[in-house]
Amino acid sequence: MEVEGMEEDGPSSQSELPQSEDLQSEQLESQQPESSAPVENVYVDKKTVDKLTEGLLSHYLPDLQNSKRALQELTQNQLILLDTLDQEVTKFRECNTLVDLNSLFTEAKVYHNKLVNIRKEMIMLHEKTTKLKKRALKLQQQKQKEALEKEQQREKEQERERQLIAKPAKRT
Repeated sequence: MEVEGMEEDGPSSQSELPQSEDLQSEQLESQQPESSAPVENVYVDKKTVDKLTEGLLSHYLPDLQNSKRALQELTQNQLILLDTLDQEVTKFRECNTLVDLNSLFTEAKVYHNKLVNIRKEMIMLHEKTTKLKKRALKLQQQKQKEALEKEQQREKEQERERQLIAKPAKRT
């Protein structure tokens, strides 16, 4: 890097530069790969570097600080938006859960009604079977009574026939 007019602010010749800068430039030269073009050594005093640095910082620092604040604000707003989005997702999940619960309750109500209807049918069938059993018992008793009456009638007829049959008289 070449700086014109530097000699006015800094030392009057290169020999007056501090020793540490000479060492630094020698170290830089030893670290750089050799090229076909000659490397010019430019010496700048510390005050000049400080002033250039200060000028550069004073020129760009306010914009960078404003950018930093804007980025921090954007990051904070983004975090707030992420939290809000997470809350909304949770609300939607709860709504879906409520819809699932409502459908489960509706389904349970349908099955409850089916069970109630089956129970009513079972009660009705039980009453009918009880009536049929009573009727079957009455019919069985009536048949037994009729069978007993027939048997008694037949026995009466047999007794009457025996009495009607002539008996031989006994000789005395």
